[in-house]
Amino acid sequence: MEIKKIGIAGAGLMGASMSQIFAHHGYDVVVYDAFDAALEKGRHLVELNQAAQVEAGEVTDAEAARTLAALRFTSELDALADRDIIIESIIEKLDVKQAFWAKLSRIVRPETILTTNTSGLSIDSIAADIAGKHRFLGMHWMNPAHLIPCIEIIRGSETDDASTEAVIALAHAVGKKTTVCKKDVPGFILNRIQLAILRECISLVEDGIADIADVDACMKYGLGFRYAAFGPFEVVDFGGIDTFHHIASYLNAELCNATDVQKLLDDHYKRGEFGVKSGKGFYDYADGKDTEALRDRDEKFLKIYNALYRD
Repeated sequence: MEIKKIGIAGAGLMGASMSQIFAHHGYDVVVYDAFDAALEKGRHLVELNQAAQVEAGEVTDAEAARTLAALRFTSELDALADRDIIIESIIEKLDVKQAFWAKLSRIVRPETILTTNTSGLSIDSIAADIAGKHRFLGMHWMNPAHLIPCIEIIRGSETDDASTEAVIALAHAVGKKTTVCKKDVPGFILNRIQLAILRECISLVEDGIADIADVDACMKYGLGFRYAAFGPFEVVDFGGIDTFHHIASYLNAELCNATDVQKLLDDHYKRGEFGVKSGKGFYDYADGKDTEALRDRDEKFLKIYNALYRD
């Protein structure tokens, strides 16, 4: 099916970023949230993102104005009834998502494609009471959604090929890259890789092998630089399967295989030190350093994207 009308459910950070991408590309976009305060905050986030892109020369003032004008924010769930696709990005709680979809799937048209922006909850579990499970799948965007090019597509056990292909085509139409997780497994592809890396990094610090800053430096200036252009299987092909086979033969047994949340991560969590959002995490973000860190992050992401992926 040809997708023209987009429905975004959830006006938070991810929903706001997704909505502006579709509006920028000329889609008819409705953003729904049950709370008026969230809608106002979402609108403000889009304005801030557009202003930053204008300042960076990514879009013109006229393009930013057209994007904002193309967005409709509403607290009326029925406003999503005529959409061709719904992308849900509400709170990451299974029972809340289940209740939302049980209701919405019976309001929209039978052919409407239904997607969830969950980062790890089971697609089949979310779809427990959905009408038309064949049209339901995961569409996992990375934060910040308006800058990170990858969208992870996750099939449920009943997802059909037509719905999967339509979502992939939509992602490509707005300039995104896609990866398909063929089975509904915990963490999907991205977070399974991300948590495996984090587990080993934490182990290196906890065992006194390296400091946090040195682990980050190794990732940014070594592995990260390489992985920005090539995936792990491509890296092995360039380095030589024989070389990596030899390394794996003695190193795999030494790698961390912890199955619980590690102490270093757990201690910060229990102290309420959640990172940039709370002003402190593994690093200090107090006294305006949080805003500076976010600006620096986005500038670096833009440079990487422009260098590697802009047509």
